[in-house]
Amino acid sequence: MFLSGLALPELIEAAVRSGRAELAHDALEHLVEVTTAAGTAWALGIQARSRALLSEGEVADGFYLEAVDLLGRTRMRPELARAHLLYGEWLRRQKRRADARRHLREAHEHLSEMGMEAFAERARRELTATGETARTRSVATTLDLTPQETQIAQLAGEGCTNREIGAQLFISAHTVEYHLKKVFTKMDVTSRTQLRESLARRSASVKSGI
Repeated sequence: MFLSGLALPELIEAAVRSGRAELAHDALEHLVEVTTAAGTAWALGIQARSRALLSEGEVADGFYLEAVDLLGRTRMRPELARAHLLYGEWLRRQKRRADARRHLREAHEHLSEMGMEAFAERARRELTATGETARTRSVATTLDLTPQETQIAQLAGEGCTNREIGAQLFISAHTVEYHLKKVFTKMDVTSRTQLRESLARRSASVKSGI
């Protein structure tokens, strides 16, 4: 249940992007059940972001703004950055280029800083489409972490326990431990202290490479 709940936002976005609206709506129905029951800012922010993908006009705009607001109250920087990315993409399609640039710049900066290069590249391409060139980031920030591993790394670096991370991501503490071991291997660290220091160094490297 926890793993499927965590995968639902990814399924919804993938289904929308591939034109499978029925699958996206079915997944959203399940997501709403899980996130409404949780009632946290993170859960409701993810719900709003997913609802926005399946909405149009002012309704979609409202859901995107709600997602950015709610996720901005959490420590889930990767999910907030992705909300800015999706909102920026939507704004560009609505020909609201000035608004789109603001959200896409925010997304590109933070996704690059966290080493989420595939999403950062999406933001860069969207910025280019609005007529703005994204600033180059250092390749040293590429960690080859998955979005879930990035979330876990950020939370662990901030001092959250496995149980606390699991509660925020709707996964078990054992699953957190499994992914954290992979993070340690990829980042060549052996403790949370080293993880925090490595994240701080990479963030500083990105900023100095702007």
